[in-house]
Parts: sequence; C-alpha cells; structure tokens
Amino acid sequence: MLASPRLTVAGLVGFMTALPALAATPSPIRINPARIDAVFKDYNSPSSPGCALGIYQDGRVLYSRGYGMADLNQATPITPTTLFDVGSVSKQFTAASVVLLANEGKLALTDDIRKYLPEIPDYGTPITVDHLLHHTSGLRDYNQLLFFKGYHYEDFTDDDDALDVIARQRALKFKPGTRFEYSNTGYFLAALIVKRVTGKSLAEFARERLFQPLGMTRSHFRDDHTAVLPGRATAYSPSGKEAYRIDMSNWEQLGDGQVQTNVTELVKWEENFYSARIGGRALIDRLQERGVLDTGASTSYGRGLFLDTYRGVPRIQHSGSWGGYRALLTRYPAQHVSIAVLCNRGDARPNLAESVADVVLGETFRAAEQQQEAKAPAPASPRAPEAAAGALARYVGLYYDESAQRVVHILEQDGRLQLQPGVGRSWPLRAVGGERFEMEGVPLELVFSDGQLTMSRREGVLGVFKRAQPAPLPDGDWKQLAGAYYSLELDATWSIELKDGKAVLKGRALGAHPLETTFADALNSTFGLVRLTHDEAGRLTGFVFNELRFERKPR
Repeated sequence: MLASPRLTVAGLVGFMTALPALAATPSPIRINPARIDAVFKDYNSPSSPGCALGIYQDGRVLYSRGYGMADLNQATPITPTTLFDVGSVSKQFTAASVVLLANEGKLALTDDIRKYLPEIPDYGTPITVDHLLHHTSGLRDYNQLLFFKGYHYEDFTDDDDALDVIARQRALKFKPGTRFEYSNTGYFLAALIVKRVTGKSLAEFARERLFQPLGMTRSHFRDDHTAVLPGRATAYSPSGKEAYRIDMSNWEQLGDGQVQTNVTELVKWEENFYSARIGGRALIDRLQERGVLDTGASTSYGRGLFLDTYRGVPRIQHSGSWGGYRALLTRYPAQHVSIAVLCNRGDARPNLAESVADVVLGETFRAAEQQQEAKAPAPASPRAPEAAAGALARYVGLYYDESAQRVVHILEQDGRLQLQPGVGRSWPLRAVGGERFEMEGVPLELVFSDGQLTMSRREGVLGVFKRAQPAPLPDGDWKQLAGAYYSLELDATWSIELKDGKAVLKGRALGAHPLETTFADALNSTFGLVRLTHDEAGRLTGFVFNELRFERKPR
C-alpha cells in the first residue's frame, strides 16, 4: 500500500536470486545509543508523533526504543511494543502464505489466476499467481482505481468494492511477464486466492501458519477497521506549521497491506530467514527469488521483498506507507542484521533506516565502497565547478515518457536543478557526480544522457523520459474542453471547468486540479497526462487519463 493519496512517485544492483543460510555467524555489531538516538532527534518530542526502532542480529534485539507520541490526544508515548500499520511491508507475509500453499501442492505459482478468480476478465494472455507476486501482471493498481472512482481514504471500502473496480478493467497496462510495475492489485488478489483455496481469510491463515508459530502474538492482518487495538499508534500527517491531523484509512482490503505489528515482535520474523523454522528453506528461498521477465531479464523484486544493495552491501527490504503510517524493514543478510523503523507521521524521512544502518554498519559499508572503488575504472577528468554550474541550463526543459504517458519539467532555480513531476510544486535536486542527480531525502535518482532522462528508485527504473517540445492546445479544443466526462471502467464522472482562461480537472475524491497545456492534444495534471481524443471530423470526444478512457457526456 502507498501513502495517502496512494499516487506518490520505491533494486538496483543484484546478488544471487536465493540467498542460502549462512553457516558462519557474523561478528556482533557494536551499538552506540547516542549516535542512533541522534538520527531521531527531530522525532522525539512530546508534542509530535514519532517512530519506533528495532535493531536485530541473530534473533536478538540489540537495541529498541520509541521516539515521540503514539497518541497526541492522550499524550501516550511510543514504546517498542506500540503497534503500527506497516503498509506494504505486509506483502512479504502475504507472499509467504501463498508460497506455503504452493509448497504443499494446494496451488501452483504457474496457475492462471482465473482458476480461483473467475471474475477477472480473460485478457487473452493468462495472468499467473507468480505474475501477481512479482508485480508483472499488467493489472492496474486498485488503490488508484478506487481513488479515481471517487472513494476517499476516510470512506469505508471492502473486498467487493476493490474486486468490482478491478473486474471492470477492459485491458491490461502491458502483457503479463513483459514488465515490472508495482501494483497493489496483485497482492490484494493473492489474499483472495488464499481465502478461496483454504476457506480461511488471509488474516486467519497467517495467524495460524505464521504469526502464532513464531510467537508473534500481537501481530495480525487487520480485517475490521472498527476493531479496538490496545496499544496501537494513531497515524498523523502534517497540517500547517508544527501541527498534525489524524490520517487513518477505513479501507479493509488485505494482502497489499494491513499487518499490525511492533518492533518487539518483528525480530521473530527476521530470525526465521536464517533458522527457516517456519516453512523451511523452500519458503525462504522462494521469497528471495527474483522475478524473471519474458526476455530473461531479472527484476529487483522477489516475492514480497525488494533485493538490492546499499553502499555496496546486499540488502533485502520493503517499505510501507498507508495514511500517516510509514515503515521500513530492511535486512543485511551477510551481517545477519535487520533494522525496523515504524512511524506514525506521514512526514517521516524515508531514509531513516539507512541512517541507522550508517551508524551500526558504517565500517562494513566503507570497506565495501573501498572495494568497489578499487575495481572501478579511473573516472574521466571532472569539469571545473564553475563549468559544471554553468552547464545546468542544458538539462532544463520538458521530458516525456511515452510508454507511461507522463511528463516532467526540469527547472533551474538559485543555481540548482528542480524536478517538477506534475503541475505546481517542484523539488530540489543534488548533483552526485557526472550527469547523476538525487532528490534530497528521497531514494530517487535521475540520470541525464543523450537528451533523455532516466528516473529510478529502490524498485528499479521508474521511467525513461525523452526531451520534448511543448505545444499549445488548438483554439477549437479549448472551446470544447469544458464539460462532463464518463469512464465506464470506473463507473465515474469527472469534469473539466474553464475559469479565467485556465482549465481545472475535478472528481469526487480527486478534488480540483489545474491542467496545464503541454502538447497540441494533451494537458498535464498532478497525476499525469490528459490525452484528448477526437472523432473523424475532429470534434472532441473525450480523453484518456492513466490509460482510462473518459467519454464526453452530451451537454
């Protein structure tokens, strides 16, 4: 699950597809409480929400602590036993449930999902269970679909609502197995498959087969948004200067998210990746096995887990973001070290766990980086700082990703590049060498090369954008633009309004968003391009947005 709204803009260098258990126990790491606590100094206030931290090695909690408040109304502090919704960190528990069933012969990962989910349309190419787990199904994200349909995150929605909007989709985004694209739909459907194979909900199955056997007595999939959960942190998001508002969802779908847990119990899950007490090596190896595309190329995603490196050291991790909750559970398998950071504030930095890792594994990282530098070819002579600064202007402009129908603007302001992914706000970029830039505080990398821009995050390449030239919208289209537009796939109506020479896109949950002329047949929005469609006579008939078709309604 993603942040609210779940439309936010999450490896890279790989290692073996299945990491075997390591025979030798790594050296114990040293804990420096003062340096670790310093990472959370901005989160440890009696007037703000915060985070819980757990550092583990070989099944032991080396350090755990709470920072900030679990409940601002009651002035309840966060402790290591405080429960949090961990968002998409839940996916590894869903994947483990499916793999357990596969290993027991109750289903096959190569099964067509329509064997269990006949409601899903026949798209002409089978979607397998593994396509769901590896994010290669081509199915659109149901979180976005429900949001576009008009559901707010405070509204109540259940499995039927999600399954209905998924089943209404007339086409896939791409042929299954040909591309990796993160989609919460896959894990929601995986949860339904568990239920239809076993007759038990994913919450029941995971409790009986994962949480209880591991002694994780308080950890569970939340399947009732009205349930009272003693000791759970309330989630918040910023609201004005130094103020917060409650930010919690009433959506009840399982699989892509909804696990409630704490840093005291997560050590038991992490230890199982070495002991394999639950599921054996057959489970552990399959969770850590990379997806493979039809081309033979492997992805950076296993089953419920990202596999990448950090500072030259192999890492297995997953982040989570839902409402005002933020979470990251990351494992460094060669060192037997895991770090869990669970937060109840939507403005928590996504790299907090990496900052903790820099403290506890700093020597390991430096040694790995030195080895990489020794093997790397000598770099070309760098440009003088003055020349590099003056060259920023050559990156400025409009960039277009045709396959994803997205545009971004690169701006220059105060001697720095800025990324503007939609309409309005832009974010500063930091030069990291050559033609590589990073967004500060966010694991987003931008690389310029031969007139194109490649953007990547933890899960891999987000898009390849080519330089483009903007063009005005014809007067005829502009005059016809205002009106109501209906999407059969969403069963929802949006509108475009014109005011003071500007266009605004409106939807029930969407709110009002300005549209900016980008191309002769397209306008840009906060959420992507609005591509206009016409009949043979050139009359405006509707638009395509995020691959969803909207037809113009008669006036």
